[in-house]
Amino acid sequence: MLKFIIDTQLPYQLARLLKNIGFDANHTTFYPRGHLLEDKEIVEIAKSETRVIITKDSDFLHSYLLNGAPPKILLLQFGNIKNKHLLSFFENNIEKIAAMLKDNADFIIFDSAQLIQL
Repeated sequence: MLKFIIDTQLPYQLARLLKNIGFDANHTTFYPRGHLLEDKEIVEIAKSETRVIITKDSDFLHSYLLNGAPPKILLLQFGNIKNKHLLSFFENNIEKIAAMLKDNADFIIFDSAQLIQL
């Protein structure tokens, strides 16, 4: 089963949506330091719990390019978007995302038009 950790700047509802679909998903607020978690701490959690990081933070792209995987990363590039629209994009694309991750994609960029595997 795929497991996710959702970064602080994304809505908690995304974790709830993924759980309702059947995935194991935690928002950073689930952890003791919550919204204060630094990127390196999120990476360590993702590694230790084998979670895919879902984030809007492009710093994770730079880290991936320097260090590679793990962890696996899903980088969202939607700009300013209402939460309901973001959740809708996830509902419409989660099967494709899951298939890419199960097919060993380590880094996926997700925007309103496409999914790009690095």
